[in-house]
Amino acid sequence: MKTIVGIDIGGSTTKISGFVGKNLLKCIQVEASNPIASLFGAFGQFLTENELDLSDIAEIHLTGVGSSGVTKPIYGIPTYKVDEFVANGVGGRFFAKEEKSVVVSMGTGTSYVLVEGDKLTHLGGIAIGGGTILGLSKLLLNTQDVDAIQALSSQGDYKQIDLLIGDISKQPLPGLNLNVTAANFGKVEEMVSKEDIAAGIVHMVIENLCHTGTLIAHNMGVKEFILIGSLANFAECDFITKDCAELAGEGVYFVIPEHAGFATSIGAALVTARECSPVTV
Repeated sequence: MKTIVGIDIGGSTTKISGFVGKNLLKCIQVEASNPIASLFGAFGQFLTENELDLSDIAEIHLTGVGSSGVTKPIYGIPTYKVDEFVANGVGGRFFAKEEKSVVVSMGTGTSYVLVEGDKLTHLGGIAIGGGTILGLSKLLLNTQDVDAIQALSSQGDYKQIDLLIGDISKQPLPGLNLNVTAANFGKVEEMVSKEDIAAGIVHMVIENLCHTGTLIAHNMGVKEFILIGSLANFAECDFITKDCAELAGEGVYFVIPEHAGFATSIGAALVTARECSPVTV
């Protein structure tokens, strides 16, 4: 059986996934200064690590901002382009348990796709995401190294940065317990550690994009929110999503898939060729 490959080409990072039938192969991520170099590096590594030859590949499905630079079929293999919002929705649906869910794609910014069976609806997006974390970390922590930011955040306490309901009220407010954030970065003092700043940045971004998702889907009968994108790998997502789900109520819960960072490339691979745009010479 032939392999269908999905490739999500970012500005400098390429993620690649593939299926043989319904079996997901080993996913690969490669970084390079040039999107096209990243694409071919990822593709070569994908073939090697999954013990595949070019002759094993039936189709290649491309998505992401870097896919615009691909103007002809890759190695002569039938190559198609997939709308990124479609890839996000299909990739999220791969991990869904409910018939209706919202896929929260946490990239440089964040987009929201409503999945209702085979129907996908782009609900919109916000200009907050991983790019916000990197930009604020550059300004406040003098680093854009993701590993360094995660290490600092894991040792910090966002409650030293954020103003909570409990800081301004002795009693819970209607629908808001004392641990709910009243204002991100609303309690910053002069002497604050880099660890606490990092925790505050990460908490602010993840909390707000999760709350936005539940607000966008309010009254739609959605209980399941699926987080995809590399930002879902931040350890803080686990407790932040639990807090957001509790605040949203109505049985809302968040799913953080094992392969969340590869969901868009997984979705691209799963979209059928007739739903894609062919790349021709």
